[in-house]
Amino acid sequence: MKTRITCLAALAILPTLPATAHADGSITLYGVVDAGVEYLTHVPNTAGGSNSVVRLSAGNLSTSRWGLRGSEDLGGGLKAIFTLENGFDLDTGNANQAGRLFGRQAFVGLQNQYGSLTLGRHQTVLYDFSLTYDPMAIATRYSVLMHDKWMSGRADNSLKLTGKLGAVYYGLFYSTGYDSKAGGEIPGDYKAGRNWSAAAGYDAGPLSARVVYDEVRGSTVATDDNRERRASIGASYNFGRGRAFAGYRWYYGDFATSSLRTNLYWLGASYQVTPAVTVTGAAYYTDVRNSSGDPYSFVLSGTYAFSKRTDLYAIAAYAQNSNGSAMGLSGFGPSLNANATTLTAATEQVGAGQNQFGAIIGIRHRF
Repeated sequence: MKTRITCLAALAILPTLPATAHADGSITLYGVVDAGVEYLTHVPNTAGGSNSVVRLSAGNLSTSRWGLRGSEDLGGGLKAIFTLENGFDLDTGNANQAGRLFGRQAFVGLQNQYGSLTLGRHQTVLYDFSLTYDPMAIATRYSVLMHDKWMSGRADNSLKLTGKLGAVYYGLFYSTGYDSKAGGEIPGDYKAGRNWSAAAGYDAGPLSARVVYDEVRGSTVATDDNRERRASIGASYNFGRGRAFAGYRWYYGDFATSSLRTNLYWLGASYQVTPAVTVTGAAYYTDVRNSSGDPYSFVLSGTYAFSKRTDLYAIAAYAQNSNGSAMGLSGFGPSLNANATTLTAATEQVGAGQNQFGAIIGIRHRF
C-alpha cells in the first residue's frame, strides 16, 4: 500500500518537472518558405541553342529552410547553445546541400558576453561577411553569388569563434575537412579539405566595416596542394531610411598546372520608401586577370511587407558579358572544391559573350 501511495505521489509531481528543468532554457522552431515565378532569357536547350523560359523558382530572396535553435543558462553569464538547420527546395521538397538533413548549419557550443565557440557544420566567417555587406544579402538568386558561389561557403568538421568587444567584431574559423562527401578528413594528410578563415570589423553608429580572409585546400590527396585564397573588405553606412554598401574581393586560385586570379567589386543601396515598401539596387563586376572577358551584373528588387513575417517581392536582373565571358544569372565562379583551373559557369551557362535578363515575382513567409 505504501509503495502504491509513493508511486502515485511521484506521478503527481512529474508534470512540474519539465517546467523546472527548462526554466532557464529555450528551444525555438523557425524557418522560411520562399517561392516565385521566374522569366529568364537565353536558357540552353537540348538542340544546342537557347530559349526563354517561364518557370517556378524556389528560394529566391531566401533559401527555404526550417530549423531548431536552443540555449540553456549555465550561470555566470555562460550559456550552452545549439542550432540544427535544414535547407530545401520548396517547389520539389528536395533537400539542399547534397541531401544533408541539416546541411545549412548543425552545431553545439558555448556562449558568453564575449562571443560564442561552437563545433559542427557552420557557415564560414566569409559567409557572415557576405550576408552583412552584399546589398542583396547573398540572396539565392541574383546577388554576389552570381560572381562567386564560395561567398556563401559552409564547412563540415569545423570550429567557429565569433563575438564583439565593444565596437570591434572578430571571427575565427577552422575546418579539418570542409566536405565530408568529397573527401573530408583523410588520415595521414593534414592538408586535404582544410578550410580556415579570419575576420575583424568595426561597428559604431551608422558605419560598419569588416575585412576577412579565407583559404581552402583541395579535398582529396591528389588535389591537396590546390589552394584557393580570398580576401575581402566591405563597408556599409546607414543614412536615415537608407543604407549604402560597397565591397571588394580578391581571389587567387593556385593549382598544380595553372593559376587563376580575379577581382570582384560591388556597390549598392537599399531604401525604405514606406514602412511596407523597400527598394534595393546593386551592381557587380568581375575583373578576370589576363583576360578581357569581364562580366557585369545589375539587380533591382522591391519588397512589400504585409507583416513582419510575410512579404511579396519583385526582382529584375541583367548579366552583361563581353569578349568570351559566359556568366549567366545562375552564376559562375571558382570551384567550391579547389579543383578548377578556370572560371566555371553554372549549369545554365549562357553562350560566350551572350547577355541574360531575368525577373521574378514571389512571396516569402517566415515563421
